[in-house]
Amino acid sequence: MKITVVGAGNVGATTAQRIVDKELANECVLVDILEGIPQGKALDMWESTPVEGSDCRIIGTNDYEPTKDSDIVVITAGLARKPGMSRDDLLTKNVAIVKSVTEQVVKYSPNCILVIVSNPLDAMVYTAYKVSGFPKERVVGMAGVLDTARYRSFIALELDVSVRDIQALVLGGHGDTMVPLPRYTMVGGIPLTELVSQERIDAIVERTRKGGGEIVGLLKTGSAYYATSSAVCEMLESIVKDKKRILPGAAYLTGQFGYNDMFMGVPIKLGKTGVEHIYDLKLTDEEKAMLENSANAVKGLMEEIDL
Repeated sequence: MKITVVGAGNVGATTAQRIVDKELANECVLVDILEGIPQGKALDMWESTPVEGSDCRIIGTNDYEPTKDSDIVVITAGLARKPGMSRDDLLTKNVAIVKSVTEQVVKYSPNCILVIVSNPLDAMVYTAYKVSGFPKERVVGMAGVLDTARYRSFIALELDVSVRDIQALVLGGHGDTMVPLPRYTMVGGIPLTELVSQERIDAIVERTRKGGGEIVGLLKTGSAYYATSSAVCEMLESIVKDKKRILPGAAYLTGQFGYNDMFMGVPIKLGKTGVEHIYDLKLTDEEKAMLENSANAVKGLMEEIDL
């Protein structure tokens, strides 16, 4: 198994480190346009492997030749958010970056699975899908796992319980219009609605929607990457080990939830071939309205992309 991570910034480098530490591949390639950065970070990671007991070889490079025949390519390249910026503000510049990266990836690894992390997420996945020409099953966006992790972490704080006992789901676009679903949230098998007041649930949902912005505001010079990289690797592990995990991810819709020709966060089954199934849930009128609002936000971004 060979995994390439494009982008050696905080998200990409931390993702590569987790891949190496977890031995999710025999070989990991870290790519970036900045000379010396991917090489130095990769060498540092490789020198940690005797301590970690990992035999995953990692190399850094400024070109795509060493990425040839990758099984999975994770694209994190793009500009990061700064305080006051929305994910949507990044659209024009990051479309150009993701388009260029995808063209190189396809040239050297035409049979890979693409996992997109760049923001604005749903629009970047759509860009990679159109540019690559790959089957829809082999292009997926990482967003829902991260959004759900934030949601679960806030619930754990509220109830003072283990994060491991919380199962939850977040639908929609990766942004302020995302749709956490309290009705599908369980704590040790107990519905969240039986444990927390509606007022507190609403507050947790709102904090989840603004979770990325909260971190950007605190860091001031960057955006989240620890939880982001963990979320990426949960998806990678399901693909690499053919675990067939049911996780929220940005997948190409062909009628599910009433939407077509767009990527949006939905429950998917992830296996060795990529997105193996999309689960179409029954939603209440209120949930449908929230998802429609999120879908419209995603469509608005897609309409601005000129491919």
